[in-house]
Amino acid sequence: MSEFPDRVLVLGLARSGRAAALALARRGVTVVAVDRSTELDVSELVGEGVELRLGIDSERLLEGAGLLVKSPGVPDEASLVVAARKRRTPVWSEVELASRLFPNPLLGVTGTNGKTTTTELLGAIFRAADRKVEVAGNVGRAVCDLDGKVDPDSWIVCELSSFQLEDIDRLRLRVAVLLNVEPDHLDRHGSLEAYRAAKLRIFENQLSGDVAVLPRGVGEVPGSGRRVEFDAQDPLPAEPLIPGEHNRENAAAATQAARAAGVADEAIAEALRTFPGVPHRLEPVAEIGGVRYVNDSKATNTAAARRAIASYPEPLHLILGGRGKGESFDALAELLHGHQARVYLIGETAEEIAGSLQRAGVVCEQSGTLEQAVATAARNAKPGEIVLLAPACASFDQFKSFEQRGDVFRSLVAKLSPSG
Repeated sequence: MSEFPDRVLVLGLARSGRAAALALARRGVTVVAVDRSTELDVSELVGEGVELRLGIDSERLLEGAGLLVKSPGVPDEASLVVAARKRRTPVWSEVELASRLFPNPLLGVTGTNGKTTTTELLGAIFRAADRKVEVAGNVGRAVCDLDGKVDPDSWIVCELSSFQLEDIDRLRLRVAVLLNVEPDHLDRHGSLEAYRAAKLRIFENQLSGDVAVLPRGVGEVPGSGRRVEFDAQDPLPAEPLIPGEHNRENAAAATQAARAAGVADEAIAEALRTFPGVPHRLEPVAEIGGVRYVNDSKATNTAAARRAIASYPEPLHLILGGRGKGESFDALAELLHGHQARVYLIGETAEEIAGSLQRAGVVCEQSGTLEQAVATAARNAKPGEIVLLAPACASFDQFKSFEQRGDVFRSLVAKLSPSG
């Protein structure tokens, strides 16, 4: 007998929603898939018998549904979510559903910054140890997409965002990692306290045989997992190839998590020495005329941008701006005051960031677009200096995603002449 209701509503049809709908449909569940967009390619869903309701937002869709599976991009304030909670219909995230599909041990990684790097590093560590592993979650591949494709002996290493964790129920991580909690997504969560509470849910269903990996000095966390701490100064099996103190901290967290999963230090060392990092995260793009260009488009909050800046002692030409997340830019401006940096501002938050920079005495100019910022920075940069894209903001004002923003940065740099 299936543990899933006969009829399930899946709200939001991006990667995770599609994967959830397909996994349920394969189990004979009647799936009603809902999205506000009417221009999606839904042929695969139709082929599996999923009922589509595109551009429709009616409480009547919940009639007969025993469960709502909510995509991470759907806020709690969405009318169907509010109606489901009012009806006491359970609301799950896609990762909650996935945790009930597979018997595999799960290793979860959350935090404001460093999630993708640490998750992918852990995948590399497992592979270096010749251990079966799948990497999924917020990193790009929905966990439900592993349905029918994952070896039952594999570990599943999941990157977990606050949006995914806020709607879990019984999700249990054999190893759960918290990297850090700094202001982010305040526009969605409303307060740092609510955001932190969502992050800490990663530990709440752990049992005494599980392991909770967290930064040294963090207070009490929920659950019964055995506590293991880390920080950037920990001795490691090898020094990581990727630069920056924050990446050494990520490596320390990954080391403790891998040890908790039974991986030997020799395999951890091999991965640390060879793992090159992930796209859009302190990604070296080119060196032209002695000027290095670095893509850190994934720095979508001020804490991530500060970490990127701290990774380079050289003079910087820094590109900032995009869509804000409810954060102040004052602390970032103060850091830049003590750094040799010239700033080029783009996007919706340009005026707000300019105010913080000017109060801190930091030189900046309004570029408007990424294309103009790269062109101006290239003209101004001297050999030995760095042009760094670390926007400290989301990308959705001018781009579809931080990946697209980073890809555009790469293409603009590729067009620069050797003379800049």
